[in-house]
Amino acid sequence: QLQLVESGGGLVLPGGSLTLSCAASGFSLDYYAVGWFRRAPGKEREGVACISGSDGSTYYADSVKGRFTISRDNDKNTVYLRMNSLKPEDTAVYYCAAADYSGSYYYYEGVYDYWGRGTQVTVYD
Repeated sequence: QLQLVESGGGLVLPGGSLTLSCAASGFSLDYYAVGWFRRAPGKEREGVACISGSDGSTYYADSVKGRFTISRDNDKNTVYLRMNSLKPEDTAVYYCAAADYSGSYYYYEGVYDYWGRGTQVTVYD
């Protein structure tokens, strides 16, 4: 059974940091594009950070550039999202997704086939 499981969410003060993990089971993330998306209350789901399955290139939404870092550990079959300098507007449910896709549009939500159930991140003062 193909599965993605997110972990690492929680409550944090503004300016704090969290690292989210996305562990895959039932398949290998090697050569898969992997993305982190989020949905804030009352808003559409948006792409936050994605990593290519072919060359390791990355994409970041403008709102998180310089603060978030996506990385992968193929040995652990896990992708991470390190989030620094968190702001209240980062509050959302964060989802990871994977795609058997090696093209250039790995930042596009439509290419993703497999989704986790999400982990809540709340940044509050």
